[in-house]
Parts: sequence; structure tokens; C-alpha cells
Amino acid sequence: MTALAWFELIASGLITGGVYALVGLGLNLQYGLMRILNIAHGEFLMLGAFLTWMAATVWGLNPLWMIPVSFCGLMALGIGIHRLTFKRLAATSPDLDVFEARGLMVAFGLMFLVQNFAQVVWGADLRGYDFAADPVRLPGGAQFAGNKLLLLVLSLLFSAALIVVLRLTLWGKGVRALMQSPAGAQLVGIDTQRLHPLMFGAGLGLSGVAGCLLSTAYTISPSMGEPYTVTALIVITLGGFGHMGGALFAGLALGVIEAVGMHFTNPSLKSLLSYAVFIGALLWKPNGLFNKRK
Repeated sequence: MTALAWFELIASGLITGGVYALVGLGLNLQYGLMRILNIAHGEFLMLGAFLTWMAATVWGLNPLWMIPVSFCGLMALGIGIHRLTFKRLAATSPDLDVFEARGLMVAFGLMFLVQNFAQVVWGADLRGYDFAADPVRLPGGAQFAGNKLLLLVLSLLFSAALIVVLRLTLWGKGVRALMQSPAGAQLVGIDTQRLHPLMFGAGLGLSGVAGCLLSTAYTISPSMGEPYTVTALIVITLGGFGHMGGALFAGLALGVIEAVGMHFTNPSLKSLLSYAVFIGALLWKPNGLFNKRK
């Protein structure tokens, strides 16, 4: 393979990996902070994708306008879901293990509820629209569809913005403190009752943004969310629960590994490649590649 072919192959993997990272960061906020294993996470990505598709095809809006709408709308929905379900579970569960088990059952219910809602409203057919699909030539001769380059740039921008907020703001430091030691954070006065619903909502908001971006470059369907939920679980496990920089790196790396692996083997082996990396990393570092805990 030529250097140009390698560049195009790795870049295509980074485009996919950028979405993986964004979805994984949202799930990491929920599980790393509150131990809510939200396996319905991908279904809310699907909602963001369909809302953007409707805005572009029915209302004639630029899909990029739906990025803040998707984030704010799904964040508000996430806050409401947390207050109605997970907050009540936390108050009635005798310990963390029971809360995680009950939360998983609630997430299962949300997954089927949202997926069937989408099928009733939009049907089961594939949907799509044209947006910025013209090829863009980069220095060196490589070219990519404009919407996929935009997908990569915005995914990395939102991922980096979240990491910066968590590292540099007082609000973000409170979130990190809760991830490291919930009991210690409460002892120094951090308001968990306020941060938990906000973080759950922010996680769903990021999934909505990912769905919005995906709809600009790929076809969408009511069943599209489940593979992204599985991928997000792989990403946060590889990067380490609660480690945002690790999730970003793991998402990008997984996208590149899939792209290179499929090129030299078979596209149908994509899931096999992901699970092989996942199992290998778990055997090597059970706590994640970037988690220093033994």
C-alpha cells in the first residue's frame, strides 16, 4: 500500500472513531459518575438522528442547526428520566450493587420503549438525506466526503470541549471528585442531588449530538442505536471507567483498528475485531488502559 492509501485508511478509521469517542464519553459520564449502565444510550443517539432527519427533510432546516437543539432537548429529557426513575431507585436501593442491577433493568425497558416509539412514529425503513456530500481534496491528493470530514471535526471538538470543562471548571472538578470518591466529595459539600441528573442529561445530550452528526453522512433506522451502545461499552471499558481522556483515545483507536482490520480481512468481521480487542485489553488491563487502580 502507498502512503496515500494508508493515510486514507487511517483517516476513515478516525472518522468512525470520533463518533465512538463522543458516544463513549456520554456513557462514561453516566456510569463513571453514577454507576448507571445505560444500555439504552444508543437509542437516544437514534432519536437525535431522526430529529435531525425530520428537520432537514420536512422543515428544510440546515442539519447543523439541530446540534444545539438535539443536545438541549435530549439533555432535558435525560434530566426528566433521571428524576422519574434513577433518582427513585437510588433512594430505595439498599446498596450500590442493588442499584446497578435495578438500573440495568430500567435501562432495558427504556431501550425497548424508545426503539418501539421510533418504529411507530417513523417506521422501520432506512432514512437519509444529502448534506455536504461533495468530495473535499486534501493536500497530498487524499479526498473525503465533506460531511464525513465535518463529522470528524465536530466529534473531536465536542469531545475536547467536554474534557476541558471537566478539567478546568469548578463544576467539572466536582464531577471528577464524585467519580474518584463519592463519599469524600459529599463530605466536602458537593451537591450530588444536583450533579447527578445534570450529568445523566449531559450524557444523553452528547448521544443526541452524535446522532445528529451521523445522520448527515449515513443512513439511519430505529435499530441503529444498539451497535453504538455496545461500542460505547467497549470504549469506556478500554479507556477506564470515569477516565474521559482514555475514552477519547480508546474510541479513536478502536475506529482505526476496525478500519485497518476490515481492509486486510473482511468487512463482515468488524464486530469480531472489536470484541477481540475488547477481550484482549480486559485480560491485559482489567481496569482499563488508563486506569491506574490495581
